[in-house]
Amino acid sequence: MKRYIVPLFMFLSLSLTARAQKTSDHNFEVAKHLDIFNNVYKNLELLYVDTLKPKETIGVGITAMLRSLDPYTEYYAQDETKDLRMMLTGKYAGIGALIRKHQKLDRVVIDEPYANMPAAEAGLKKGDVILSIDDSMMTTKPVGYVSDHLRGEPGTSFLLKVMRPSTGKLMSFKITRRNIKLPEMPYYGIREGNIGYINLNQFTEGCAKEMRRVFVDLKKQGATSLILDLRGNGGGSEQEAVDILNIWLQKGITVVENRGKFKQSNKEYKTSVEPVDTVMPIVVLVNGETASASEITSGAIQDLDRGIILGTRTYGKGLVQIPIDLPYNTNMKVTTSKYYIPSGRCIQAINYKHDGSGYREYIPDSLTKVFYTRHGREVRDGGGIKPDVEVKADTIPNIAFYLSASGQDSTEVMFDWVVDYIAKHPTIAPVAEFHLTDADWQEFKERVIRSGFTYDPVSKKQFADLVKTAKFEGYYEESKAAFDSLEAKLSHNVAFDLEKHKAVLMHILETDIIAAYYFQAGAIESGLGHDRQLDEAVRLLKNPEEYKKILAPQKPKETSSIIQLKAKTLAPIAKKQKKEALFGAIA
Repeated sequence: MKRYIVPLFMFLSLSLTARAQKTSDHNFEVAKHLDIFNNVYKNLELLYVDTLKPKETIGVGITAMLRSLDPYTEYYAQDETKDLRMMLTGKYAGIGALIRKHQKLDRVVIDEPYANMPAAEAGLKKGDVILSIDDSMMTTKPVGYVSDHLRGEPGTSFLLKVMRPSTGKLMSFKITRRNIKLPEMPYYGIREGNIGYINLNQFTEGCAKEMRRVFVDLKKQGATSLILDLRGNGGGSEQEAVDILNIWLQKGITVVENRGKFKQSNKEYKTSVEPVDTVMPIVVLVNGETASASEITSGAIQDLDRGIILGTRTYGKGLVQIPIDLPYNTNMKVTTSKYYIPSGRCIQAINYKHDGSGYREYIPDSLTKVFYTRHGREVRDGGGIKPDVEVKADTIPNIAFYLSASGQDSTEVMFDWVVDYIAKHPTIAPVAEFHLTDADWQEFKERVIRSGFTYDPVSKKQFADLVKTAKFEGYYEESKAAFDSLEAKLSHNVAFDLEKHKAVLMHILETDIIAAYYFQAGAIESGLGHDRQLDEAVRLLKNPEEYKKILAPQKPKETSSIIQLKAKTLAPIAKKQKKEALFGAIA
């Protein structure tokens, strides 16, 4: 026995010595490079030809340091901390309106006042040109500058001067800033077939409580199934995601687990209260902009076979950040851990190290690991949440994109037509009944043509590249007639293209107009009438057998991998509870 103990003691001593040496070396490197940085700045302050601005110079240094890490670890200077607070809470103090740059006028204009907010209550309209805020002229200022001046302390008032383009009148509004909380659920309602629909666009403080209230309301209205729309939802609070899942999952289920370098970063989130409904069929809509807390929600629902995920692959953000207070009212947001959903997988999809541009590096499915849902269905890590039913979203034609975009080449003809339409119509029909007439369409079409609107079709660009390549390789001259013929066919006719895509353009116009009268809720309701992914979700919920078949239990191919997974991902628990804790199936 002594023969084994002595070498073992020597091995442990060497291991501890090596670890201590490694820690000492690391600490020395930290101290050395901080000293270098400090001396670099001291010499710049002393010798550089111009006077340094510490806030800018050191701020750039901090930003560059953080860029060597991941895209989500960020520093917030004193005047930027309000942005972090808004991100975390969804609240800010201002007038409650979306503003934009009108390229043709070269002015900042009101784009969309929010319902029941100071801008709408004061009477501001879409298209109003912002001229001044109190005594400060805004006619030459960028959007960010105007936005900062519209915001301020709640309860403070200011005089806003605008020009209303439909009348040409100069108008003044005295507006008092209020705490503005962007709506987490701008629209919910009952669809055909007693299908409840909830649009959740962010996971901010208190949204789970509101989600529970909305879901109960839908049940009272007769909802027998649910569509949860998380498309475009970039996430937010992890705890809010857990509390929302608790509406449909039993109390005591582990839905997400954080693991980091330090014990303080490790945390297990369980559902903590009694659910509202654990059996109602659910379809969750997702897309490439569904990220973070949205992926925890959709991923847990998928792993626990609580509902069907429908749409396209999600963003793939499996990292967790916490806010940290720094001296002088500054802050930072630090990535401290990765999160793992009930099957044990982490869905981080990108190489989160910066290379100066924040590139994405998706892992091909062939290199990802297989995990299993509660019913034994295969799911994978490393690439966001892959939907159970893949349905690509509707795409818009090129001409529609250029007409509706606020880009450098846009003539703003669509925006201006909508503003004029609103001025001529004090009221419109309810959302479900509102439609533009053929006369409205003809008027819009003629205005677009008269404006001289042009756009850059993709085919034209690719043709130009083809000509350039043919000339380089010496094929152009002998094929010039063919190239000329093809160029003539690719030359777009705006009037023809407008008529060809009339249905799509009419829908965009109608949605923009509806938003001016019925705000964000109306625009969302209008959009659902032309939504391929929503239609498929409705079809699935109307076909219970197909719904059940997708979620039907399957026998895992690799039983041993599940046993290994339990050992790696679960905290010490009683044997009889291991399966329940892994899959969240507590009877």
